[in-house]
Amino acid sequence: MKGGSVMAWVILAVVVVIALGVIAWLWLRIRRTQRLQGRFGPEYRRMVDEQGNPRAAEAELRRRESRRKQFVIRPLSAESKVRYVGRWKEAQALFVDEPGPAVALADRLIGDAMRERGYPVEDFDQRASDLSVDYPQVVEEYRIGHDIATRNTGGEAETEELRQAMVHYRSLFEQLVEKTPTEVRR
Repeated sequence: MKGGSVMAWVILAVVVVIALGVIAWLWLRIRRTQRLQGRFGPEYRRMVDEQGNPRAAEAELRRRESRRKQFVIRPLSAESKVRYVGRWKEAQALFVDEPGPAVALADRLIGDAMRERGYPVEDFDQRASDLSVDYPQVVEEYRIGHDIATRNTGGEAETEELRQAMVHYRSLFEQLVEKTPTEVRR
């Protein structure tokens, strides 16, 4: 009888340890999900929709964070900020008479500012993914603006769409040029 009692306690202890392990694992998973949702905001939801499930989306967002850590992102100097703001005003003024070239200029300005800050800019999709780590609230604005700019290159965008592209670009421009990622996250 005594041997059976010891065996029951051992089995109970093993079950408790396994249960605690599962609970700890679930708690860590929930915390990781909450952290990613908080960090990426609307980009988290977009990734879940795109990937089809939260696990795949979270893996992609963690991959983005890991890639982003490899970059040395620097703030723009005061002179660069003034230069970019001036060029942005030129793009806005150009829009009145030539909306298409104004949108193309806005697109180039964002790329130039990103390059100067230290972001890689070769591929648009990768550029947007990289930006989503530091600017998750406005990266979708960038995607929409770029899509319109791309359609404009083929002559497929209407003037109202071009105006919307400028509005979308302005959202990212303000964050990218006028604020640091730390200021944006606050």
